[in-house]
Amino acid sequence: MRKMIKTLLAVTLLSSTLRAAEPAPQPTPVQADPALWVVKDADTTIYLFGTVHLLKPGITWFDGGVKAAYDASSEIVLEMVEPDPQVAQSLVMAKAIDPDGPALSAKLNQADSAAYAKVLAELGVPVAALEKMEPWFASTVLSMISIQKAGYSGDSGVEKQIATAAKKDGKKVGELESMEFQLGLFDTMPEPMQIAFLNATVAELPKSAEMLDMMVASWVKGDPDALAELLNKSLMMTPELTKTLLTDRNANWADWIEKRLEQPGTIMIAVGAGHLAGANSVQEMLKAKKIAVLRIPS
Repeated sequence: MRKMIKTLLAVTLLSSTLRAAEPAPQPTPVQADPALWVVKDADTTIYLFGTVHLLKPGITWFDGGVKAAYDASSEIVLEMVEPDPQVAQSLVMAKAIDPDGPALSAKLNQADSAAYAKVLAELGVPVAALEKMEPWFASTVLSMISIQKAGYSGDSGVEKQIATAAKKDGKKVGELESMEFQLGLFDTMPEPMQIAFLNATVAELPKSAEMLDMMVASWVKGDPDALAELLNKSLMMTPELTKTLLTDRNANWADWIEKRLEQPGTIMIAVGAGHLAGANSVQEMLKAKKIAVLRIPS
């Protein structure tokens, strides 16, 4: 989902509101060993790879078992394939911007409005820049600004690198969801839920980079259990969102994989690592369907 957020941030044209970034220090090289699973039948092989949508430079991961799975696959399936920028902008304008409604700050109570204004000031974002955004979109934009200030970049992210490699190698690239569908998940939320999402983001923002650092550290070590524990902590404040953004989508993807097993061939599915961790992970939902999921040894 953070890949989608990266696209959304780009089309909001907020770059002029950000403070000039300090020169980034030279990254310390890190060798990652992320987790990888496989689902197989007589004539179909489906690799499941948990990704991190934004990474800091200097992390090496596209080798070993991950590269072998990629090389063996004729198709790469991502959560979402980024659409043309003009298409993305049109979708955002239709689903994330409320040009005729009340200002965003007017939708918050006094205490929440004060906390929101404090975060904007700390990030160097004028209140007016977000006033026409729906609450959920303002939440994603604030998260992205904070994470980018901590040195994370979509250009270093896993999907970006896989998609670039697949294009170069002439592999077919598919998607589990469209951008329109993903935006719709947020757009159809009742406004009170959107505001709860925004308030939770504001409350967690001071620790967002630290939390992402810990999640990436778990991903680097190939430890989905630790990742699941961290993810559960970050989602506790918005349980309804957890169902919408995680559990229900995992169920849809398990159904997709079950159906895809009817077609022969070898593919690699690369989705956010949080979807492949915890009690409601895609793997657990496949096991409930009596479909074996095997962890590939590192």
